[in-house]
Amino acid sequence: MSTPQNTGPRDAPYGTGAHRAAGEALRGTGVTVREADPDDAVAGVMPSWVALPESTEEVAALMRVSASHDLAVVPAGGGTRLHWGAPPDRCDLLVDTCCLNAIPEHASGDLVVRAQAGVTMDALAEALAAEGQELALDVPVPGSTVGGTLATAAAGPRRLRYGTARDLLIGITVVLADGTIARSGGKVVKNVAGYDLGKLFTGSYGTLGIITEAVFRLHPVSPARRWITADLPADPGAVAAALAASQAEPSAVELDWLAPSPRFTVSALVEGAAVEDRAHAVRAVLGGDGGGKAPGWWGAPPGEVLLELRVPPSGVDGALSAVAARGLPARVRGALASAVLQIAPAVDIGGPEFAAFVSGLRGDVAPFGGRLTVLAAPPELARLADRWGPVGALPLMRRVKERFDPGRRMSPGRLAGGI
Repeated sequence: MSTPQNTGPRDAPYGTGAHRAAGEALRGTGVTVREADPDDAVAGVMPSWVALPESTEEVAALMRVSASHDLAVVPAGGGTRLHWGAPPDRCDLLVDTCCLNAIPEHASGDLVVRAQAGVTMDALAEALAAEGQELALDVPVPGSTVGGTLATAAAGPRRLRYGTARDLLIGITVVLADGTIARSGGKVVKNVAGYDLGKLFTGSYGTLGIITEAVFRLHPVSPARRWITADLPADPGAVAAALAASQAEPSAVELDWLAPSPRFTVSALVEGAAVEDRAHAVRAVLGGDGGGKAPGWWGAPPGEVLLELRVPPSGVDGALSAVAARGLPARVRGALASAVLQIAPAVDIGGPEFAAFVSGLRGDVAPFGGRLTVLAAPPELARLADRWGPVGALPLMRRVKERFDPGRRMSPGRLAGGI
């Protein structure tokens, strides 16, 4: 494990007058601020301070001070995905949203909830379940927060039916790099007026500002659900496409595969009305047995090295064949029908071998429309591999970054192209 790298205000080493002045100014906001320790490191980069704001206004006060002292800021939620993405180029202040943990409003009649960014997804699910409702994002890692889920664009099996965080988010409150508080969307599902900050900030990894509140549309909890699981000898993508187009209307079609084995495990979920009839229709296509619980692999720790493969559904089988052809034992799991899969090597792998696997597989899946991203990897591996590969939207992403963070102080370097 590498030692966290200390950083401080630009050109101001620890202990200098500028460093002390920045710390005093942060504490002068009235927000709880403490010195950072190694557990606060972001992908190996340790901040100078950690702040624990309790409101959007306190976040704004921190950002105004950070702007005046040229401090680089990284927001953090539960820390479950803080190792995803590239290490920040510098990190002076870590803004921990753990104290932004309220659910100010739940309009159950409108199927809408407003939650602060530090609310854990588990706590939100428990509060909504009391009213027979849910936010259908299926975030599996315990401790994941609302803000972190949005910042990393995390979504689970039922993205096939309900969509991703971008689809379920209808309003957002953010604090920009200069301390400006901005709001977009509203508290009703029809409200789409104004600049859609929600779509920009979802998946931004904290590079545009800090999410402090989010408004989501909800769904009633399904009264019944059935998972049907089967082992397939070949072409799981074709089977998933047939299920997705069938009248059974599955909510999820999931894959579990230890590459390069010729056997694939596929699970489909049906829920809601006429669940038994629809489960029977799924068995007719998939085979296998039915049950009420999610497959045992869902929510399992993904490992220290994690890649994400996205491909058009029509190219899934070709992309999986490309993975198998690489010959590296790897666990491949994820949303098969939506063609968003995560790959974790099942053996220890060295830097050169990892770099060759990433670059080779990236080239192999390109003809199928596939894109491979390194979500997480130890520094000694990540620095030898291109995390992102070709990014066609990079010029547009840079223009957006310049618009929202011209000083390049928000999580600098966390995204493609050093954004």
